Amino acid sequence: MNSIDLAKKVFDVEIEAMRKVRDELDDSFNQAMKIFLKTLEDGGKIVVTGVGKNLPIAEKISATLASTGSTSVVLNPVQAMHGDLGILAPHDVLLVLSYSGESDEIKTLLPAVRRLGVPIIALTGNRESELASLSEVILIATVDREACPFNMAPTASTTATLAFGDAIAMALIDARGFKKEDYAKLHPAGAIGRALLLKARNIMRTGDNIARVTGDTLVKNVVTAMTKAHGGIAFVVDPDGKLIGIYTDGDFRRGISDDGDLSLLNRPISTVMVRKPISVGPDDLAVDILRVFEQRKIDDLPVVDETGMLLGGIDIQDLPKMKVM
Repeated sequence: MNSIDLAKKVFDVEIEAMRKVRDELDDSFNQAMKIFLKTLEDGGKIVVTGVGKNLPIAEKISATLASTGSTSVVLNPVQAMHGDLGILAPHDVLLVLSYSGESDEIKTLLPAVRRLGVPIIALTGNRESELASLSEVILIATVDREACPFNMAPTASTTATLAFGDAIAMALIDARGFKKEDYAKLHPAGAIGRALLLKARNIMRTGDNIARVTGDTLVKNVVTAMTKAHGGIAFVVDPDGKLIGIYTDGDFRRGISDDGDLSLLNRPISTVMVRKPISVGPDDLAVDILRVFEQRKIDDLPVVDETGMLLGGIDIQDLPKMKVM
């Protein structure tokens, strides 16, 4: 079989597996959510465990939970029996990933967890398994077949399990009212965090770094002001300092080309400026400002307060410097 055709077949098997698991969701998901929420409200954590291919799946699910505000850690079932069982605390919940529900390491772990009084939620493909019999809630993720040609290597089943974990994490975001500002606080060192925490006031140019001119300033002097400010835009303000228009180096080049002479240089900027420009407020988030740049296909934005007073300007070139893009 052609390699591309084979790859598509794998995708088809795994997509069908996720559809099946999605369609078979029932009230057990709501029951599990209640336990997860109570655990977090009581200051506990969601401990995720699995063996074999399910251990890295457990790590991914736990990482997604933790990064979205639901405290979570991973428990290696083998290490648990050699001291790591101390990870579990009275208010925790254990989410166990095991497609068969009969893995020896999991079966050895469960009685010890039961003795601690920690609730167990099973994410399994086998409702009749020992894991299922020892769990408070059973989440079923049964697939018709693996993508493996021998129907042996965990492929479709682990993909479905991973998607199930994502569903749990996203449902907890909604139930707990977790906001993107909260998300940013958990990612302070990354581009995501900076984009969600930085505001216009943190990245805008001010003072001599912007070209601020009045409506009667001649175009030639506006160009000089832009050059001194090392920017490609001039902000036109009224006598009170309120923004009334903008003028860019692109406007200037197009104006010279259209006129065919240099008479433009001696015209007041108010006669050629762009009126009612798009602007942002000082508390607008960098991520939203980036979206404006991308949607409007522009390179500069004025920052104004609620009265329209010009506070500064943002150049799209400043965003990579702030590691926002």
